[in-house]
Amino acid sequence: MTDAIHFVASTTATAALARADLIARYGQTPVDKAKVIVALGGDGLMLATLHARHGLPVYGMNRGTVGFLMNDYVADALPERLAVAEATVIHPLSMTAETIDGRQHNAVAINEVALLRAGPQAARLQISVNGRVRMEELVCDGALLSTPAGSTAYNYSAHGPILPLESDVLALTAIAAFRPRRWHGAILPDTARLRFDILEPDKRPVMADADSRGVEQVLWVEVTSDREVSHRLLFDPGHGLDERLMREQFV
Repeated sequence: MTDAIHFVASTTATAALARADLIARYGQTPVDKAKVIVALGGDGLMLATLHARHGLPVYGMNRGTVGFLMNDYVADALPERLAVAEATVIHPLSMTAETIDGRQHNAVAINEVALLRAGPQAARLQISVNGRVRMEELVCDGALLSTPAGSTAYNYSAHGPILPLESDVLALTAIAAFRPRRWHGAILPDTARLRFDILEPDKRPVMADADSRGVEQVLWVEVTSDREVSHRLLFDPGHGLDERLMREQFV
């Protein structure tokens, strides 16, 4: 694996310079012949690399801002680091959304699927789990369903829980809930099929967002965990995603 590396980078000058330096040191293997991808940038680049579905493990090095999914950037001894890196397997969410023109849109999300109000008035959502209505009406700015890997991102900013990777659950989190005012969300098994029906979609338009892939004017959205798809992230020993999720809860 360590002698067949394909390097990718975000569009920033810092990331581009790092990519050029690493290619000069270690060479550039075409992605169809590589055994590992090294991604240089921030979490946005990591998500884009995973969405490309090359089927290869991805080792990120932070040349961006947050870098929660990335390792520290060190140019030296990269093959040695890759040889001892620990793999974390994550599964994405699968989203199907129907818009008011009758079309259906499909997308996958590694972090979360979010529903967001797209007008001046709060959204009105009905929430069903496995075909049973669990909340007749949620008046809010939005709601999101997060994977464990994404639970420290938008979900955490919306005061959702941090989920251990091995927990096999998903976080359903309200965004600025107005009614019921005290409802913040729920923990669902990752086998659940979640459905949002938008009430008054013309008066209170809602958009759906799957890892920054937006669908406007949705009528309903269904979300499930896709256990048949696995993404492998590589981390330096002792600094894996489990450790990062644990550390985030004590800062």
